[in-house]
Amino acid sequence: MKKVLVSGAGGFVGARIMAQLAGRYELCAFPKGMLAAADETAVAELVWHEQPDVILHTAAISDTGYSQKHPEESYRANVQLPLWVARAAQTVGAKLVCFSSDQVYTGLTDIGPFAEDTPLSPANVYGRHKLEAEQRVLDARPDAVLLRATWMYDLPGYGLPIRGNFLLNLYSAALHGGTLRFSCRDYRGITYVREAVEQLTQAMELPGGVYNFGSENDCNMYTTALRVCETLGIHPEIEKQEWPRSLLMDGSKFRNAAGVGFADTQAGIKHCLREYGLE
Repeated sequence: MKKVLVSGAGGFVGARIMAQLAGRYELCAFPKGMLAAADETAVAELVWHEQPDVILHTAAISDTGYSQKHPEESYRANVQLPLWVARAAQTVGAKLVCFSSDQVYTGLTDIGPFAEDTPLSPANVYGRHKLEAEQRVLDARPDAVLLRATWMYDLPGYGLPIRGNFLLNLYSAALHGGTLRFSCRDYRGITYVREAVEQLTQAMELPGGVYNFGSENDCNMYTTALRVCETLGIHPEIEKQEWPRSLLMDGSKFRNAAGVGFADTQAGIKHCLREYGLE
């Protein structure tokens, strides 16, 4: 049984890794709160002590607004920390799977979908830091797998941490009478987090490199929201916006390398609802 070391094990993705992959791997985690203050030596010592076969690095500051206002904190969490983990992985010969983000595609003017080799110049601090992390991690650990993840969602349940996300925001607005704003010129995939965790079993076996990781989508976010509300049978106030952005990703590289792929955005949401008995 492979030993897998997880960073960010108390977070939105990490906690689901610990729950869903239990029994399939020998799971261990960086101690809670350690990585917020640890230096490179402490990271290396922990990795050396655990001697994992695989490291799943999910820890990050993923709030784009916070990263924009606090670039030094973002740089430490989103560039330096994954680099330290990559160097430690190299020392013990561990496979590294590290989460990146679809935010690296901000600033592109085409609609996409974009492949991993698209020339990039991210328009926000978080995207720039994630792109730099990809490059530096691969320099340190060439067989590392960098996963450009989409916005992920889940519903409350299983005793796991929850945060604001696309599906939960729609429910909350319908319940409390809030107004949500989505642009008819904003394009991106949205992924059921439990499906993403399942796909990590394939990601651990991939050749090193960068992979788009998540559900694809065939429509803009305004239309996506309307479709999902129809599926749910809810009627929140949704205001149509016009601002442009595309984070659409071409998932064929992951699909071809792993032999499996993600459900598209609409199918993924229906899968989520089935699992929670809400379809």
